[in-house]
Amino acid sequence: MERPSATTAVLLHLLLAAAVFAALPAPSHGWGVHGHLMICQIAQGRLSDAAAKAVDDLLPSDAEGNLSSLCSWADKVRFRYHWSEPLHFIDTPDDLCTYDYDRDCKDEEGVKGRCVAGAINNYTSQLLTYTPSSSSPSPSSSSSGQYNLTEALLFLSHFIGDVHQPLHVGFSSDRGGNTIDVHWYRRKTELHHVWDVNIIETAEKDFYDQGTAEFVDALTKNITGEWSEKVEGWEECGKNLTACPDIYATEGITAACDWAYKNVTEDSTLSDEYFDSRLPIVNLRLAQGGVRLAATLNRIFDQTTTK
Repeated sequence: MERPSATTAVLLHLLLAAAVFAALPAPSHGWGVHGHLMICQIAQGRLSDAAAKAVDDLLPSDAEGNLSSLCSWADKVRFRYHWSEPLHFIDTPDDLCTYDYDRDCKDEEGVKGRCVAGAINNYTSQLLTYTPSSSSPSPSSSSSGQYNLTEALLFLSHFIGDVHQPLHVGFSSDRGGNTIDVHWYRRKTELHHVWDVNIIETAEKDFYDQGTAEFVDALTKNITGEWSEKVEGWEECGKNLTACPDIYATEGITAACDWAYKNVTEDSTLSDEYFDSRLPIVNLRLAQGGVRLAATLNRIFDQTTTK
């Protein structure tokens, strides 16, 4: 039998992982499908020519060049890739409301670097080994030595989204709000899920006819309008870095303390007052996630195409 190409093998692997995930109960992780989709859609519209070509080169053919179609892939494979579980979040000491990479970026066994900030740095480094190909896609571009660059792209795109969800940089004792039971209006859920899914879904229902496309359009207009003077600052890393997850994580724990956890206790009922005051924070973090994902991919692939 003819051996499948590297690109075909990657595609089959992604499809198998998605099928495994579909058979399992849905976890409460990340922004949820809609949040990650919006971040990737915002990002893809801001890619440089070099980054857009590289992304198209690395995506499986059935994605048809649409990064957002696979932006939740990293959640779908966490049951298959058990080692990736700690890479979605950072646990910080309770009530300090601060983040420190050396103190906080580790897994439950204390292995350093195994958190979302470490993962962003790792997959950024992997993608910097990318070499542009003359045709798209090709086996040489989807893998580079020991790295699977298609998976690196999908992990990085997802994790930059994750680090912008405030409760992905939350308190250790409640696992980022996952053990705090609340009611979202009349529905029982967890505080983490409120920020992953409920606020976004309620906004879509109330303001956007349940459509993410309209939500993305509103965020994009704010990026080029109301927030336009702030965007350059969002994009910057400083110290000539390609990725700067520590900045995003520090913002995340601040937002978690100031907004996500504030005035919430076990069995709290969260309704209009919470929704109305927290939606602007969700909007801001989604927009920042999209802008920063694009800026990171632009820095990566603008470097790799000039080697």
